[in-house]
Amino acid sequence: MSRCLNVICVLMLLFSDFAEGQSTEESAKGINSHGLGQNGGVAAGGAEAVAIGLQILRNGGNAADSTVATLLALSVTDSNDFCFGGEVPILIYDAKRRVVEAISGVGVAPRLATREYFVLKSGGRLTANSRALDQPGGIPLKGLEPAATPAVLATCLTLLDRYGTSRFEDVVTPTLTILDRHTIDWHARLATTLRRMIDAEKSSPDDRSRGLRFVGDFFYRGPIAREISTWCEENGGLLRYVDFATYVTRIEEPASIDYKGHVVYKCGPWTQGPSVLEALRILETDDLNRMGHNSSGTIHTLVESMKLALADRDVYYADPLFADVPLSELLSSRYGSLRRSLIDPERASLLERPGDPKLGKALLTNQETREGLSGPNRDTTTCVVADKWGNMVAATPSGWQGVEAGKTGVWLGTRLQSFNLWEGHPNCIEPGKRPRITLTPTLVTKNGKPSLAISVAGGDSQDQATLQLLVNHIDFGLSPVMSLAAARFGTNHHMGSFRQTPAELGSLIISPDIGENTLKELAAKGHLIRHSRAIGSPVVLVIDPASGLIEAAGDPRTGRHAGAY
Repeated sequence: MSRCLNVICVLMLLFSDFAEGQSTEESAKGINSHGLGQNGGVAAGGAEAVAIGLQILRNGGNAADSTVATLLALSVTDSNDFCFGGEVPILIYDAKRRVVEAISGVGVAPRLATREYFVLKSGGRLTANSRALDQPGGIPLKGLEPAATPAVLATCLTLLDRYGTSRFEDVVTPTLTILDRHTIDWHARLATTLRRMIDAEKSSPDDRSRGLRFVGDFFYRGPIAREISTWCEENGGLLRYVDFATYVTRIEEPASIDYKGHVVYKCGPWTQGPSVLEALRILETDDLNRMGHNSSGTIHTLVESMKLALADRDVYYADPLFADVPLSELLSSRYGSLRRSLIDPERASLLERPGDPKLGKALLTNQETREGLSGPNRDTTTCVVADKWGNMVAATPSGWQGVEAGKTGVWLGTRLQSFNLWEGHPNCIEPGKRPRITLTPTLVTKNGKPSLAISVAGGDSQDQATLQLLVNHIDFGLSPVMSLAAARFGTNHHMGSFRQTPAELGSLIISPDIGENTLKELAAKGHLIRHSRAIGSPVVLVIDPASGLIEAAGDPRTGRHAGAY
């Protein structure tokens, strides 16, 4: 086997030499959904963004440099799912310090974005459970009002400054090449904005960190912030200059648990990420391998664990700077065991069942039932990168284009709709607060070294797909290609994260490729089955601990691309 891998590596190296000198547009034509190499790998959405990330690695950049270049390109190649004014939470393994850190790449609610503003605007009353919130109104789906502070640039600059080696001009130039084709009218305007930031960086030709700070100041505390703020004020938006000037990208300790010899890392409860850790706690005593991969017993157990973890997500998760989130209790083995006892191996649950981690009880008593407005399950894009020095990055970029901010080419996202308006709920909107988002990158280490990175697009289904990919890798030993090719499943047995769509109790959304007999067995357990092949859009990156071989893969069914060299 190792001899075959060596042959493959030689072929990949020969191909990478052949590819040198090509434009990224030309190189993208050779990008598919899989890559093997010893020096670096990238898996993401658009093929040209993957080609750009690989080019940065070939030119001597590290994983942080490559990630930023890939993300900036994705804001153009995948602009229907990710915009420059959106957000991108990141996990990074820093090989020099041997630590995993989380970068909170999400914007916050503007100072004018209060609960009172949205309730009164929609004709509601300022009561804790105003039924007016079930009528048209609330936090809008579209337009300027649901825009949070743009987080992408600040996150990219933080990643470059703390972990990278490149200047802003180095990583943004390939994106400018795409923009200069002027495929869409706003491309020229964004190119102008990016070149203005490059000019700001040139004021510090000899100090890279200072130059990066000049770029950030130009956008967040300089001309761009003032232009966007003025335009928002004139056009009914809530963002103001002070929201830009006071925005901070936080570097945090990630949430993590040990699972069967691996340490799985997620961003904090300002994302849905810890829910997959709780699900793993529920599963940690199960012999899934004995049950069989994608058997009815395994699927039933995974789905029921998801239901329990997501029920806790909906009750407790929020920005921990504003709410007391009992995360250590939620992720404890004792609580996982209590929650595991609720799973009936023969019957699907048809109830939402949050627990009480503070009191150490399997079920929460006196649960409030709340329903918000109906909102669609929005999409994102994906990005994972590894380099030859052992650094690894997982990022989940998002931001659906709400409105272009004047003539800047910067599209603002609509992330505030991930808040609710329920007074007293941890995730109720407040100025300066991060919405509890679905975006949820994953990093895994084994014996202290990075082994797996995952990024998934697909709203509430992201961590449901991630759970299956983790189990495929850890419990069943599947290769990235086999893991991504496997039929997936999920549930809407939870509150929707976009305007709090009511739960579809007992739902099991599953690929018909799972097999007729398995589907019959699941239906017999009471699962309410709906067929779908589009359950999450994942990419994965694996580093073999023995050979150091990097394998990058994306799901070709959902337009994911990957490459390595």
